[in-house]
This record gives sequence, C-alpha cells and structure tokens, in this order.
Amino acid sequence: MTVEGDYSEVADTQLDELEQHDAALYDAVLAACELVFAAPDVARSYSAAITTTNGVVLRLPVAGHPPYKVFWSSAGPRIEAVFPHP
Repeated sequence: MTVEGDYSEVADTQLDELEQHDAALYDAVLAACELVFAAPDVARSYSAAITTTNGVVLRLPVAGHPPYKVFWSSAGPRIEAVFPHP
C-alpha cells in the first residue's frame, strides 16, 4: 500500500540517496512514512517530540534500522528529514 503525503525538499533528497544506496533501509523508511500519513495518531504514539528553533518536530524510529529516524511535523502531516539520530 502506498500512501502519498508531503515531503520537505531535504527529505526528498535524503530518500533519493537512500534509494540508490540501501534498498532495505529505503523500504523501512517508506514504511515509517506510510504510517505517519495513514495513521498519524499511531505514529505519534511511537514518536518522541523534539523542540527546535522552528517548533516541535516528531522523531519516529525506523523499525529494524537503528539509529535511523524519520523526523516529521504533525501539520499536514509532513516528513521533514530522515537520518541517523541517537
């Protein structure tokens, strides 16, 4: 199942890079993104909140691929970034 949503330019670039270099990680990140778009309340329950200079961003772990996280905002929702984070 593919769920479309909103991605920042940063996230688009990061996803393109992952797709070219690590298919398993790319698929896991897409599954996390699909959860954010299809069931944001469920994704929120698995996410930690981080306060940034731009407001609160949620950090969702990528299943099976620590320390990768999907950073997202509940407005939309929107995927902001994907990268390793403790």
